[in-house]
Amino acid sequence: MTRIAVAGAGLIGMRHLAALRVAGIGIHSVIDPDPGAAGIAAEHGVPHFETLAAGLAAGPDGLILATPNALHRKGALAAIAAGVPVLVEKPIATSLEDAAAIVEAGEAAGVPVLTGHHRRHLPVMQVARERILSGAIGMPVAAHAMFWIAKPDGYFDTPWRREKGAGPLLMNAIHDLDMLRFLLGEVETVRAVATNRVRGHAMEDAAAAVLTFANGALGTLQCSDAVVAPWSHECTAHDNPAYPPTDENALWIGGTLGSLALPRGTLWHDGGRRDWWAPLETTRLLRDIEDPLVAQVRNLEAVIRGDAEPVCSGREGMLSLAVLEAVKRACETDCVVRLSE
Repeated sequence: MTRIAVAGAGLIGMRHLAALRVAGIGIHSVIDPDPGAAGIAAEHGVPHFETLAAGLAAGPDGLILATPNALHRKGALAAIAAGVPVLVEKPIATSLEDAAAIVEAGEAAGVPVLTGHHRRHLPVMQVARERILSGAIGMPVAAHAMFWIAKPDGYFDTPWRREKGAGPLLMNAIHDLDMLRFLLGEVETVRAVATNRVRGHAMEDAAAAVLTFANGALGTLQCSDAVVAPWSHECTAHDNPAYPPTDENALWIGGTLGSLALPRGTLWHDGGRRDWWAPLETTRLLRDIEDPLVAQVRNLEAVIRGDAEPVCSGREGMLSLAVLEAVKRACETDCVVRLSE
């Protein structure tokens, strides 16, 4: 049986442990310096290690790195050096320099590196991508992604959550940017603005961006963690029980023959007539609300066994981080940022 270690026993680490159990994949160990992690390991009947070095020395078949973002580079490089395939939670790193170091080390050593952009594992997103590539919506013209949600005041009692880099761009919208790349391809230019006028913290509480894609499509992104609203993937996908479900959408892709509303999975079209007076019809895409984290760990297991390629590789995670970095730079400089830079 494949046995996978989980480093980081926080909220996302706990979800990964649960996903491994659901998927029937062996849990090798729990790695976390917090004394409370020993109890979590005991609940799963596995060893607890306080350091990543000790956990890797015990010989796991794979590692899920769910540590704080700032520790991703160090942890991923340690796993690669030990020859252990690693799934790094999003974002793959806090800087492009660190992301490149991880990706290049993994490729040089032949050790698989995956990024935890779990939304790529949702069947509705995979079918939507297939429909776009097959021409079902014609030529992609426009896209819009929204992350509007209200984080409670208590969320910011933790000091680092009030600091630069802890805003909704890096913490949340990077998922939306990754989905835009997954569905529409590479981004060429970015324009963006941000504000912190609601809370006055060091990081943004709202941001908006305009993206141009290599295929000619235009995209917009709005994100805020200070808005009470039903339009976020967290609430609309129904894949995380921690969030109240809504029947709205949070991502729209429009083309010359039709449009997609996601993640609820509706394809709108007029039968190819392209006439604003023609009645619109709808087709429901395949929907499956299985926890995408379960599908993600199954992909990790298949990669470890050599039976599959990563659904989201480390390089893909780095490219999505590059788009996020471009958005941040555009906010800071009020200039058009080209991804080729």
